Amino acid sequence: MHGVKRLFAWMIPRFDATRFKVSLISLRRKDLSADTLEEFGIDVTYMARHKFDPATFTALLKVLRDKQADIVHLHGYGATTFGRMCAWRLGIPAILHEHANHTDTPWFQKLADKVLAPYTDLAIAVSASTGEFTTRARLVPAERTKVVYLGAPLDEFARPRSADEIAAARQGLGVAPGTIAIGTVTRLMPSKGNQYLIAAAPMVLARHPHARFFIVGEGELQPELEAQARALGLGDRLVFSGFTRDVAAALSAFDLVVFPSLWEGTPLTMFEALAMGKPMVATDADGLLDVLTDGADALVVPKADADRLAAAICRLVEDPALAASLAAKSRETGARYDIAAFVRKMERLYLLLHETSRATRRAGILQADLSFLTTER
Repeated sequence: MHGVKRLFAWMIPRFDATRFKVSLISLRRKDLSADTLEEFGIDVTYMARHKFDPATFTALLKVLRDKQADIVHLHGYGATTFGRMCAWRLGIPAILHEHANHTDTPWFQKLADKVLAPYTDLAIAVSASTGEFTTRARLVPAERTKVVYLGAPLDEFARPRSADEIAAARQGLGVAPGTIAIGTVTRLMPSKGNQYLIAAAPMVLARHPHARFFIVGEGELQPELEAQARALGLGDRLVFSGFTRDVAAALSAFDLVVFPSLWEGTPLTMFEALAMGKPMVATDADGLLDVLTDGADALVVPKADADRLAAAICRLVEDPALAASLAAKSRETGARYDIAAFVRKMERLYLLLHETSRATRRAGILQADLSFLTTER
């Protein structure tokens, strides 16, 4: 369970069920993952439609009518296109939610976004650079675009863990006693920059032979990254641990966490690591820089620079006092980003839209006080 799917598993069960009935509609078919959103009690409809299928409009319209939808909250190009068309037809509010700065959009999406901009009540972006992308490339007016940060479930990730729990997590990951465990929980895809972490590993290991690297996750670049590790002769000193359902356990097993990203929205794993109070090394990728402060809650280095990444990792290994200071501050930072607080913001926004959008032809939300969206709690 990755990315936005994981976010839904956190968010949807946290809505006040006495006031909100939240359903999820996927334009795609159900995936083959063993982890399903239904196991969290989420009502999911799978439409099995191609993003260019014009019949999606009428099919989605029927589902929304059957659900008696009052608001649509839209994630992804296909969803924001067909969803806003349906919102216009039904006369209900539409929220466009953008999760990353993709730099640009295809010509056909630009055309759709231009036509559908008047039917967008509000756009939510997960970072400042994503907000700029939403305005510039997705053509949502700046006054309708708000940067609202996500977070992690603090009840799950911020709770204290016993020595026995940590020992069990380290054993489960294969961390031998006396090992310095340097890890990342990631997708093995181009944006994550894991090749630079692998390139940094020999430099760190030369100075700290008892260190071991753990890359937890799966993805399209796994064969390429494994080949890189073999070419560098890393052997069992760098372990590809594969996918894990228990991210909190994996993070608790690490002595320090690394985010070598090249570009990001705001990665959920960052919020998890912050909540757990882990010392971190991260790059200056957009999205990470929105939340992290160099020298306070993380060491921040230039992206795509294995030498600087290795130097920062060694600095934390060699300076336990600095690592402890970063860990304490990262926990403080993480406490400001609770997914439950994000859900409360969405509840307030949904009520405002329900009260004002239809009556004012989408103008009312611009006169409302939306400062609650951008406050930390």
